[in-house]
Amino acid sequence: MKYLLISFLFFVHCSAQAAWHSRYESTMGTRVGVELWHDDEVQAERIMAEVMEEMTRINQTMSPYIESSELSEVNRQAADNPVTVSLELFALLSKAQRFSVLSEGAFDISFASVGYQYDYRAQQRPDKDALAAGAYRIDYRQVQLDPELQTVKFGRQGMRIDLGGIAKGHAVDLGIAVLQKHGVKHGLVNAGGDTRLLGDRRGRPWVVGVKDPRVEDKQAVLLPLVNEAISTSGDYERYFEEDGVRYHHILNPMTGDSAREVQSVTVLAPDSTTADALSTTVFVLGVERGLALVESMANVEAIIIDNQRKMHYSSDLAPPE
Repeated sequence: MKYLLISFLFFVHCSAQAAWHSRYESTMGTRVGVELWHDDEVQAERIMAEVMEEMTRINQTMSPYIESSELSEVNRQAADNPVTVSLELFALLSKAQRFSVLSEGAFDISFASVGYQYDYRAQQRPDKDALAAGAYRIDYRQVQLDPELQTVKFGRQGMRIDLGGIAKGHAVDLGIAVLQKHGVKHGLVNAGGDTRLLGDRRGRPWVVGVKDPRVEDKQAVLLPLVNEAISTSGDYERYFEEDGVRYHHILNPMTGDSAREVQSVTVLAPDSTTADALSTTVFVLGVERGLALVESMANVEAIIIDNQRKMHYSSDLAPPE
């Protein structure tokens, strides 16, 4: 009996230590975070540190703003010679190309051929001639990948690529993989507008808000979610206005100018890499073509707020009439 009592007290003590743990930092040009449920505070801190190390590593590899990054090396050299890249970067470039084919060019990492000429803080944009010259260099088909040699080559001089529409989702997926490796059953990893949820919130769904793109600190809709990835792309993240026109960071690859049919797109998908790429893609495609693409894909849903602030849902999310 004494043994049973001691065992019971030990169980109660251990259970009392279980709690939610969280950590948030700045990297990848945004705020990234991890939350998890764990019964060991020291181990929880180690797991969260490992997630943050992974986020930092991806930023150091894939940021176009870090001169020493692998992506920057590609941008410097690939117009002249094939550049051998890591398996991880090659795999992500290959995924990006698949989304480009799927969307008929609405998703295109070579948008950076014009994108680098925008400075949203300084409220600067390319003039008409620079825009035309840069738009000519936007063409995902000119990003030539050789799977045997694991190389990248640009088909046109002056081309650049940027993984801003997919790299954060990739980082979130790898962060979730860290949680899963350590046996975490309930948690999330977030990078800016990209979040992936692991399990539920201890018997209840996670409740994730979709931001109102024109009202600060207001949610347009709340979604109860379990084991889901969610990504939102909006024209309010990096932008400036000039003569009543909003210039923002989500560019239409066909023109090199900001896409303006919608204000925000939220995509739900099984993984964050897919959700991240599709939220950008649907934003560029607009309501009709964007929803058609979403409806053609299994386990993918979307909420679109158009430029008249009307909300559109894919079929499985649409509220009853």
